[in-house]
Amino acid sequence: MSQAAETELARFVRSRRLNAALAWLFVGFLVAVAVGSVVTGGDLVWGGFAAVVAAVTVVPAVAFREPRAMLPWEVVALASLPLVARVLVRGQTIGGVAFTGRVSTYLAVAAIALIVAVELDVFTPVRMNHSFAVFFVVIATMAAAGVWAVVQWLSDLYLGTRLLLNGRPDDVIEAGLMWDFVAATVAGLAAGLLFEYYFRRRAASRERLPEEVAEMADVSETTEAAEADDHPASEGGESS
Repeated sequence: MSQAAETELARFVRSRRLNAALAWLFVGFLVAVAVGSVVTGGDLVWGGFAAVVAAVTVVPAVAFREPRAMLPWEVVALASLPLVARVLVRGQTIGGVAFTGRVSTYLAVAAIALIVAVELDVFTPVRMNHSFAVFFVVIATMAAAGVWAVVQWLSDLYLGTRLLLNGRPDDVIEAGLMWDFVAATVAGLAAGLLFEYYFRRRAASRERLPEEVAEMADVSETTEAAEADDHPASEGGESS
C-alpha cells in the first residue's frame, strides 16, 4: 500500500464526524432491533441485549452532552455483529454450531466487556498496563457471561422461552453451560488482545473525539495524577 493510500486510510479512520456518524448508525440498528423485538413479540432476550448495548454505547455522549463523543465505530460494529448474524444468517451452521446460538452468545458477552474497557480507557482517567488490560476484559467477559446465563434462565422461567430449560437432563444443561463459560472466556481473551493491540495502540480513539471532550478527559487524568503526587508529599509533611 502506498504512503498516500495509508494517509487517506488513517484520515478516514480518525475522522471525528465520520466516526460519530457511523457509531450512531450502528446505535440506530441496535435500537431498531430492540423495538422490533418488542413490537413483533420475537426474541425478547436478544432485543433486551440490543437495548443494553445501545444504552451503554451512548453513555459518553449523554455524560458529556456532546453527540460526537462516541466510541470508535469499530467497537460499536463489533458489538452489533451478534445481532447482525442473527438477522442475516439465521439457521446457518459451521461444523454443527449455529451462528444464532452459542457463537452469537460468545460474541455478545465479549462485545459488552470490550465496550466497557474502551469507554474506561478513552473517557476516564483510568489507565491499565498491558497485561492488566487483557486480564480486565477477560474477567469482564466472564462476568457478562454469568449475567447472560442468569438472564436466559429467568427468561425461560417467566417468559416461556427455551434457551436453557429446553427439556434436556439437568446434567446436560449444566455441562453445556460450563462449556459456554469456557468458550466465553476464550472469546474474552480474544477481545482483550484486540483491545490492547488495536484500540489502545492503533485506533487513535481520543483523536476522534471533539477537542473539548478530549481536553476534559485529559484534565481529569492530569488532576488525578497531581492528586496522587501531592498525597504522599502531604503525608510526609505531617509525619515530619
